[in-house]
Amino acid sequence: MSATYTIETSHLRKEYNRKVAVADLDLQVEPGEVFGFLGPNGAGKTTSIKMLLGLAAPTKGEAQLLGKPIGDPASRARAGFLPEHFRFHDWLTGQEFLHLHGQLYGMREVDRKQRVPELLKRVGLEEYAHQRLRGYSKGMLQRVGLAQALLNRPAVVFLDEPTSGLDPVGRILVRDIIRELRAEGTTVFLNSHLLSEVEVTCDRVVFIKHGVVIKTVALKDIGQGAAPVEIRTGPLPSTDRSELLNGLNRFGHDARADGDHFQLIVEDRHRLPELARWLIGQGIDLYALTPQHVSLEDMFLQIVGTDGGL
Repeated sequence: MSATYTIETSHLRKEYNRKVAVADLDLQVEPGEVFGFLGPNGAGKTTSIKMLLGLAAPTKGEAQLLGKPIGDPASRARAGFLPEHFRFHDWLTGQEFLHLHGQLYGMREVDRKQRVPELLKRVGLEEYAHQRLRGYSKGMLQRVGLAQALLNRPAVVFLDEPTSGLDPVGRILVRDIIRELRAEGTTVFLNSHLLSEVEVTCDRVVFIKHGVVIKTVALKDIGQGAAPVEIRTGPLPSTDRSELLNGLNRFGHDARADGDHFQLIVEDRHRLPELARWLIGQGIDLYALTPQHVSLEDMFLQIVGTDGGL
């Protein structure tokens, strides 16, 4: 395995009493990228994260974190983790909680005294530093959990549903923090069911099902591939509509008509100017030619299917 990746796995597998949680996971995560980990419920996402952090031993396969075999203490010390389901010490104040975790990281007191207030302010909890966690809302607990994951200035951060329980303002805060981490060169491994957040945050995503990677997509490429195109023309006789459908299929496929509205799947958007010129050259009054945006949610349904939710 190569030390050039922050995270790398090869045929990683996890079974619990012969029940397969992760079947055959192959991943390569680049340093400094925000990497989305997507799949339906039961796809093995949380189990995969636990294996990468050394919290669960793989049944088979290999994996490295920061160039070291998973479970290596040196690499684990450089990782941050916000789990999806957490149970914090609710008798501690927010400040005490972060100081405790700083001690677990082996941070010096002088560093903790600087870092803890800095992070409480960054996640919007500065005025609640001396309030016990039992008085925090779910969103506040999510925020202090995020601060905990960033205490040790990690080289890689695992965020498992980091926006769960957060309102829109809280989601924007998490989004901004992730962007700051990327700018600092920190790798972010993100599992989230909020695909709209993933779409505006991540550099790449993988879709997994039954613990197997189905497809890897660079977010900058979304919208560059096959997409529906809406066409609106002036009134046409029925015979002309039939001929037009045949002609449209030269530029894509699955052309269909609904009165003076047409839809076509185009594989290459660079052909749209050529399509517009062809329509006008046929003497057709072209009122609109509109490519439709393919969202990450559309892609999820196309790739993973509808037999399981996120």
